[in-house]
Amino acid sequence: MNDKNTNLHLAEENEIITSRIFDASRETVFKMLKDSPSLALWWGPKDFKNTFHQFEFKPGGIWDSTFHGPDGTDYENKNIFVEIIDNELIIFDHVSGHKFRITFAFEDCKGKTKLTWNMKFESAEEFEKVKEFVAVANEQNLDRLETLLKNKVIKKN
Repeated sequence: MNDKNTNLHLAEENEIITSRIFDASRETVFKMLKDSPSLALWWGPKDFKNTFHQFEFKPGGIWDSTFHGPDGTDYENKNIFVEIIDNELIIFDHVSGHKFRITFAFEDCKGKTKLTWNMKFESAEEFEKVKEFVAVANEQNLDRLETLLKNKVIKKN
């Protein structure tokens, strides 16, 4: 992870915002979130794996998956997509377990892409339970995405 390209902070009450600049186009970074086989390769904290049971990338669509932790624990996740604007915005609600809304915003930065990841928790109680873990886990997610993007660039050359 390149610290100059990453920014993490607690913005408002019950909210975590993480951003990173990737050396890839907005279209490429967006595709890594909309394409379920690509997303499954990097979604989740370090050493976690995914099984996607349903992935309907459209407003109102369901994203149902299981995180498989490195200790063998499974974590069921259900999300509902709220809004999608190609190469600009993805919003979905996590409706199982901890309740929160995720907003991914994509911004062009001179041929690179700034991805801003906003998590707004439904309650202060939920936020307090997971804020430290989530902040670290989000960074690990972005590390995995960054590695995947770099490897795809290397394979093309």
